[in-house]
Amino acid sequence: MTALAPDPAPAIGYDWDPTPALTVIVYGLAGPQGSKTPVGWGRSRKTGKAIPLMRESSTKVKPWRDKVTAAIQQALLTGQARPVAGPVRADITFTMPKPVNAPKRRRTYPAVSPDIDKLERSTYDAISTAKAWEDDGRVIESHSRKVYPGEHPEALPEPGAIIRLYTLPGATR
Repeated sequence: MTALAPDPAPAIGYDWDPTPALTVIVYGLAGPQGSKTPVGWGRSRKTGKAIPLMRESSTKVKPWRDKVTAAIQQALLTGQARPVAGPVRADITFTMPKPVNAPKRRRTYPAVSPDIDKLERSTYDAISTAKAWEDDGRVIESHSRKVYPGEHPEALPEPGAIIRLYTLPGATR
């Protein structure tokens, strides 16, 4: 006999600051980070054992991370944004290029590669590189979406992303 799990208690949300601490728009093709390709063998400096040498599978990762890092550093330098501390909520809308063979007169959805978690990973690492937060481990809540241009209220007119980071007032860790 199998017992059903009880209904969870109603969710209690966090009291996020309604104004994002950081908002940037980055244009370019978002590159997914995560998949690696073996490129040979090397030796560990510590143990001297043979180890596989890996490189990022997607050539889009480095250009995307560079664009995100530059956009965030510019926002921080000009005072349009401030570095975030404590718990963070990340809201990211990735606008993906619509395939040429996709229907033109009806809405379509980017339920295809790249995986949204791999897009988040490359973007979070770029945010860390730009020093907008201490580490992406600060993210306790996230909402990300992939959209096509003109098919969602948050969609950009061309590929890119809208990145918003929110903080909890009074929270430090």
